[in-house]
Amino acid sequence: MSLADRLSELGIELPAVAAPVAAYVPAVVHSGLVHTSGQLPFVDGALPATGKVGAGVDPEDAKGYARTCALNALAAAADAAGGLERIGGVLRVGGFVASDPAFTGQPGVINGASEVLGEIFGDAGRHARAAVGVPVLPLDSPVEVEVVFLLA
Repeated sequence: MSLADRLSELGIELPAVAAPVAAYVPAVVHSGLVHTSGQLPFVDGALPATGKVGAGVDPEDAKGYARTCALNALAAAADAAGGLERIGGVLRVGGFVASDPAFTGQPGVINGASEVLGEIFGDAGRHARAAVGVPVLPLDSPVEVEVVFLLA
């Protein structure tokens, strides 16, 4: 089954590639890999929420935002690689969660990204990962995710 067919089966439509908010490109292809820049949970060019997880942003909502970040990363990777069929799997996910100092559930939030990539890629979606709490993210986003994809 093609990746496009799998996305259709899951009812997932990839978004347009998010425009960079600073001096970088959304993704770069190098040595059989596609490295994405950190992706925010943009939906139609806007953030669905701002603030800190555990203080104003619900962790379950943030998990959904991490999922959106992963889909934004896949869109950027496919665009840089020359098409969705060129993406073969996931090597690594880096997740950043703007957190209240008392919040320690960063891994659960970033599961939103890991789980959707697993649904899409199956065994090829198994990856190494970091889930890091930070005091603030660009544009006051609650979540940011970067992904390293393998080329097919």
